[in-house]
Amino acid sequence: MDQIDAVAETADAAAPALADLAPAVRAKALVALADALLEHADDLVAIAMDETGLTEARLRGELKRTAVQLRLFADTVVDGAYLDVRIDRADPDFALGPRPDVRSGNEPIGPVLNFAAGNFPFAFSVAGGDTASALAAGNPVIVKAHPGHPRLAARTAEIGAAALEGAGLPTGTLQLIEGQDEGVAMLKHPLVKAASFTGSLRVGRLLADIAAARPAPIPFYGELGSVNPVFATSAAIAARGPEFAAGLAASVGGSAGQLCTKPGLVFLPADHGLDAAIAGAAAMEEHRMLDPRIAAGYRHGREAILSVEGVRLVAPGSVRFDDDGQGWVTPTIAAVALDDFRPHPDALLGECFGPVTILVESPAGTDYADLLESLFEGELTVAVHRTDGDDVTRLVRAAARRAGRVLFDGWPTGVAVTPAMRHGGPWPATTSGGTSVGTAAIARFVRAVAYQNAPEDVLPAPLRDDNPWNVPQRIAPAGESTTWGASVS
Repeated sequence: MDQIDAVAETADAAAPALADLAPAVRAKALVALADALLEHADDLVAIAMDETGLTEARLRGELKRTAVQLRLFADTVVDGAYLDVRIDRADPDFALGPRPDVRSGNEPIGPVLNFAAGNFPFAFSVAGGDTASALAAGNPVIVKAHPGHPRLAARTAEIGAAALEGAGLPTGTLQLIEGQDEGVAMLKHPLVKAASFTGSLRVGRLLADIAAARPAPIPFYGELGSVNPVFATSAAIAARGPEFAAGLAASVGGSAGQLCTKPGLVFLPADHGLDAAIAGAAAMEEHRMLDPRIAAGYRHGREAILSVEGVRLVAPGSVRFDDDGQGWVTPTIAAVALDDFRPHPDALLGECFGPVTILVESPAGTDYADLLESLFEGELTVAVHRTDGDDVTRLVRAAARRAGRVLFDGWPTGVAVTPAMRHGGPWPATTSGGTSVGTAAIARFVRAVAYQNAPEDVLPAPLRDDNPWNVPQRIAPAGESTTWGASVS
């Protein structure tokens, strides 16, 4: 494919110049990209509403989040801590014999391929978190557009490339390709050095296997969805039952449930008594799903859940298809006794992408920690609702082994864009256990290089003694090895 070669070669040509740019230049370019997106908000949001069916309020909020994320990474670049610079001074009296001068730091990995997501047309798409973190690390980015919003992808890429190049970044820093075959071909291209993906487990696994099967395998950072179990104690329900019901319905129904952090299973006491409150809170206006294919998949998954013996409806919800084949939905909330839940993992334990959740009604004395460890392998989130009198230590420890984020007395949707945030988890939540939100996301797109006895004039700027980028340097002076371990009593 001539086009694929041309795009890859352009990105590869841009990579050295981009890597050598001072942090201030890259940071200003990220801010310029954020500004440009907001300047074109009316245009971009209108296109997104037409292509995705998401509401204007949701899309404007997501676009703002995207801009904030870019600005967060601008500060991350200037701070420089992500470079992890370490300098070991030459030491003739080193404890194991003379030590050379050794300096190491993180460097850009090279051209990154980002598969845009369908359910977040801004925040996980052309200029979203994967792109932002890869650019911040100093890498050119090639975005494979999502077929659910091709016009938005093209317009965002046009605005983004112009903003970045106008701020001094090289031509080819941000490029767009379209098509499934083209995406696979680019993933296999030898000039691409890493890839990221947000989407389904099936497609993510296929792409991860392709990346691993290359003659020279590359890192593939896939975020593949999650059930996001919620556990509520009897005391929590007694203390905050109406609030719990309202929060559950909002988390399940928001954006028609098309969020990777939607709570799909809620474990709560069998005598919770919240049916009426949940049904009332779930009585929402219908919302269009992203596209007919997703709507059809949701209908199939919902029907499979409701067909299981012992499942009852708390909030019936609805699915309607219009003349254009678009699906319109309201939240469905079902309930099932724990004993009826256990025999049906295929129908009830997997992710159903859309506004449905299952209340698993558990008898008094149920050990939630044992349930979590026996039923779940890897999740993006685990939520715990409790009161001050509840001992949930074992449950929290189990949750930390199974998820990338453990949250309390809240709902997993609405991922905060903050430095400490983690949006990832053990397989199958992600392919790598990394994060695609928060400043640690930049670590996916760098690799460490050590320089031994290197002349000062050939060292990368962050490793030089004069430290022209003014980044943190962890320095091990000569002589310290003789005191290693002395502070341990």
